Amino acid sequence: MDEKEKIRKCPECGSDKLMRDYDAAEIVCLSCGCVVLDKLADSRPEWRAFDNEQKEKRTRVGAPLTYTIHDKGLSTTINLQGKNSRIDSAQEFEEAYKLRKWQRRMRISDAVERNLAVALSELSKIASALNLPKNVLETASIIYRKAIKKRIVRGRSIQSIAAAAIYLSCRKCGVLRTIDEIADATNLRKKDIGRSYRFMIKELSDFVPPLTVSNYAARFSNKLSLSGKAEAIAIKILEIAKTMKLTSGRGPTGIAAASTYIATVLLNERKTQREVAEVANVTEVTIRNRYKELLERILIKVKL
Repeated sequence: MDEKEKIRKCPECGSDKLMRDYDAAEIVCLSCGCVVLDKLADSRPEWRAFDNEQKEKRTRVGAPLTYTIHDKGLSTTINLQGKNSRIDSAQEFEEAYKLRKWQRRMRISDAVERNLAVALSELSKIASALNLPKNVLETASIIYRKAIKKRIVRGRSIQSIAAAAIYLSCRKCGVLRTIDEIADATNLRKKDIGRSYRFMIKELSDFVPPLTVSNYAARFSNKLSLSGKAEAIAIKILEIAKTMKLTSGRGPTGIAAASTYIATVLLNERKTQREVAEVANVTEVTIRNRYKELLERILIKVKL
């Protein structure tokens, strides 16, 4: 209970209009000017900041916990250079250097932490190459930690397990990235990533939400710089195709690319099949086949 809760009224005039003055360390009555308490504890920091940059520099609290660092960001490092360093002589510098070296060794004490440190740095590289948001990286880090805890990483490549964790995290967070894109970013084979992905799902017993084809259409429309109307038509075609069960057994990227191509033709925002195929990372033959199926089954009339 603080001082203001203890003292609710002025003892002189009985007024409840009290003001807490931190600069004078007093609680003052606004009605009669009586000093009710003259030993007020100031809970504010002793420093002042006039902008966000000064506030970040002067604050002494640590960064928030994160799963993207093997020790969750709890440890500190010994600084040898900079404004906050108080090393004056060569002997003090040598002692501080030895302390920092032993501190780095103690941060990674066993093989599990060493594996985790390497894997989390690999996850950060993949996420940066694919421009993934922070929540996807955090989810991928949690998935990899679960894999280490269940000891399913032993005897397997760290890179392939990390790539599989990124793909699983993208599926969970609803961020569309294909295995081909992850394979290009990691220089791994698509077959190896898919094998590790299926193995992780089986061992972790994790739920993976199904792919939403409409999200692929929105992504392709953005990459092709199409209008919002074309994107809406492509999504509508996909919804009709889904109700008619035309999407089952077919790749989501191919049918989404075909619906996007149909929308460009209908609105006369002409894009070649090669342009759509390069954006969707499929072949032109796939787009032509899905294009013909959608036109025949949904009965769409296209002016040539």
